[in-house]
Amino acid sequence: MCSALFFSCKEESKVVNETEKTEKVASEDFDYNVTQFEDIRVLRYQIPSWDNLTLKEQKLVYYLTQAGLAGRDIMWDQNYRHNLTIRKALENVYTSYEGDKTSEDWKNFKTYMHRIWFANGIHHHYSNDKMKPDFSQEYLRTLLSETNTTLEGEAFDVIFNDKDSKKVNLAKGVDNVLQSAVNFYGPTVTTADVESFYAKKKSPNPEKPLSFGLNSQLIKENGVLKERVYKSGGLYGSAIDEIIKWLEKAQGVAENQAQGDAIGLLIDYYKTGDLQTWDDYNVAWTKATEGNIDYINSFIEVYNDPVGYRGSYETIVQIKDFDMSQKMAVLSENAQWFEDNSPLMEEHKKDSVVGVSYKVVNVAGEAGDASPSTPIGVNLPNANWIRAAVGSKSVSLGNIINAYNNAGSSGRLKEFVHDDEEYELEQEYGQVGDKLHTALHEVIGHASGQLNPGVGETKETLKKYASTLEEGRADLVGLYYLYNPKLQELGLVDDWKKVGMAAFDGYIRNGLMTQLIRLKLGDDVEEAHMVNRQWVSAWAYEKGKEYNVIEKVTRDGKTYFKINDYEKLHELFGQLLRETQRIKSEGDYAAAEALVEGYGVKVDQEIHAEVLERNKQFTAAPYSGFVNPVISPIMNEDGEIESFEIIQPETFEGQMLDYAKKYSFLPAKN
Repeated sequence: MCSALFFSCKEESKVVNETEKTEKVASEDFDYNVTQFEDIRVLRYQIPSWDNLTLKEQKLVYYLTQAGLAGRDIMWDQNYRHNLTIRKALENVYTSYEGDKTSEDWKNFKTYMHRIWFANGIHHHYSNDKMKPDFSQEYLRTLLSETNTTLEGEAFDVIFNDKDSKKVNLAKGVDNVLQSAVNFYGPTVTTADVESFYAKKKSPNPEKPLSFGLNSQLIKENGVLKERVYKSGGLYGSAIDEIIKWLEKAQGVAENQAQGDAIGLLIDYYKTGDLQTWDDYNVAWTKATEGNIDYINSFIEVYNDPVGYRGSYETIVQIKDFDMSQKMAVLSENAQWFEDNSPLMEEHKKDSVVGVSYKVVNVAGEAGDASPSTPIGVNLPNANWIRAAVGSKSVSLGNIINAYNNAGSSGRLKEFVHDDEEYELEQEYGQVGDKLHTALHEVIGHASGQLNPGVGETKETLKKYASTLEEGRADLVGLYYLYNPKLQELGLVDDWKKVGMAAFDGYIRNGLMTQLIRLKLGDDVEEAHMVNRQWVSAWAYEKGKEYNVIEKVTRDGKTYFKINDYEKLHELFGQLLRETQRIKSEGDYAAAEALVEGYGVKVDQEIHAEVLERNKQFTAAPYSGFVNPVISPIMNEDGEIESFEIIQPETFEGQMLDYAKKYSFLPAKN
């Protein structure tokens, strides 16, 4: 229902609101739908730019996608220490079992297998809750016995018991590290351990702080804290060596010197695990803006770390969408205007916004934390000093958004809009508003603002609230400028006011109501993007009550939120943006805690129950993800690649089993 931008920014199916969208007719006869199970819908996407590439460029794409898939197992192990053992055992059962496949138990086993494939582990990809199977321990033991498969001890027991129930636990009042099952820390490492360990780390140049902890696991050996670094010869070394092999091939067909040099630095980083090399790579990668191919590869987003240090493995290979990139480049060209005219305090504005490049791209392959659940927009690098000194790259994943929009309607929109006028606005202007919000969030939002002198990185000052504050801040930048005539002046919209109204309607509707279909009744909001959408919406609703800016309407026993004053709501978004930037700039932890805990975490239980009841009539799943097209090389008699064939997977399980066969470079652990 909501798509995803990251703080790389992975715009979490941000505001595509795919489960609300009205049906759009595909440009050609292509079946976007693969399968649906539980709360998941699996889709396909096309690669429309492929035929415009030279053979050399196609080779580059192929090598980069192979490099990405080579590290697939890393994400599984990072998510939970028993994931690989469980997956490999259950996959063996899935492919070997010759018994009754018509029983309810087998159907439930098959569904559970699909769910953990989608989540890259036994914890839900979004809620972080451990997913319990709808079959018994006895039935699983029967399957294991009949297929000569071994799964025992804690790895077996944890499937059914209540241990390690939360992959990432951000609840207030608990030890967030100790209570999180994610495999970034040893089993006895506490939040205080992490904070004290990294408080002693000092960067050679304080003006360019290194990303301590990004590429390691922190454990205790004989009571002493120690990092296990992800690198060749280190933790995950066997998979990393495969990544390096394919990156070296990619470097050999780089489009230009700058791109090749950047890939070379990434290879050096994988070989050494050196964080200074990581920064050198990010500077080189950010500057390498020429060419038709780009990529994201390594340990990047820190959302899965309850204290925001460690990066999850992620790759996305991208082909430039030439037409749309040219149209949207106007945003990066005017980045300074947006900064100068923002409602931020003057001391928090940048005098010079540099190096903000924006492209619409078509995805050619994804892996790790970007697959099967994918972002729709990305902004990197994450280091604040690189953003300020060098700039950043922002991309919108055009073919992913197109697949969402063409995969069919669920009808939810009509159920939750207040009236026909709101419905018609969404139909006519909703997609334009969504695309622009993604672009503004990425290009302007994450590039805007600056920290006060002497204030540490946000992961140190705002701690577990850093991610949701950053996402909310970027969302607010987008919202503030969506309702602005500058967009029409730049030729990006035909009617800025209606686009802004549709965007405001959709954001409030989603933040206060429709995103709740993703939660079980009684749950708090925990995922960073969902939290930020709620605290932005709830704050605006509360602060506007005096002026009836957003009205809570009850009609025929149903609740709706109606915006009565878009001008005033625009002002409120500006005020909240100003305050959110102040919190980040000053490192005001107490204010961050008050904002997030006060508005973003707790759910109105009556509204939640109502939303779930109203949603029962719809069959479309609230979460979507993708299988990847298979780029298959065609060889000549000399064993050289002469062309490629793009093959669309027929089934989700077929791709997952094929990946398990080809890209299992880490051993299962007992």
